[in-house]
Amino acid sequence: MRTVRAFGSVVAAVLSAVALSGCMHRPGPVASGHPQGGAIAALRNSFASTARPHYAPAPGPRVIPARAAYGPRMTVPAYDSDYRLDAGDKLRVVVYGQEGLTNSYAVGASGAITMPLIGSVQARGLTPAQLASRVADRLRNGYIREPYVAAEIEAYRPFFILGEVAAPGQYPYVPNMTAESAVAIAGGFSPRAKRDSVTLTHTSSAGTMRAVVPPATPINPGDTIVVGERWF
Repeated sequence: MRTVRAFGSVVAAVLSAVALSGCMHRPGPVASGHPQGGAIAALRNSFASTARPHYAPAPGPRVIPARAAYGPRMTVPAYDSDYRLDAGDKLRVVVYGQEGLTNSYAVGASGAITMPLIGSVQARGLTPAQLASRVADRLRNGYIREPYVAAEIEAYRPFFILGEVAAPGQYPYVPNMTAESAVAIAGGFSPRAKRDSVTLTHTSSAGTMRAVVPPATPINPGDTIVVGERWF
């Protein structure tokens, strides 16, 4: 019996020593002599080092960060700066840093172009600069943080020539054309053509204008020229 009691006393003493040792060496957030200024700083750093929970962003449009390198600005000819777009025009739209959006776009019969991400953008009646601004606004609304967009005419809508010419029809417009050069593109006057004047029809945002003008009169994209027949 004395041996058993002695053994029990030894076991109890060992367990007590282990418990006291665990209490004395248990780590805490306060560190003595902390380099940032004592216990308060130690607590602050302890809480700051705690990992914060990660919250997934709410679903919505995917935002594409614009790249830092934009490249040189495009030079738009002076004629293009006042030119009003309409169906048949073809534009080069550049969204700097976004190769998937930079492309050639044709203005459709509805007067709009269709681009990735933003879909249909109305272009009829706008200048190229105004269209670029409209595209940038649409991209900024949930797609690209700071888009830089430029637009220039790649091909003008065609002009039409009818009446007493060798090959009436629709032809590509070239800047600085006159009615006379349009006649030349259409194969020249027919033998019965009236050569001192033509009828020119021009449509703009202000309406449609029709006038009898001399052959040296400048024409615009989309104009219609009618060469009349002489009576003698």
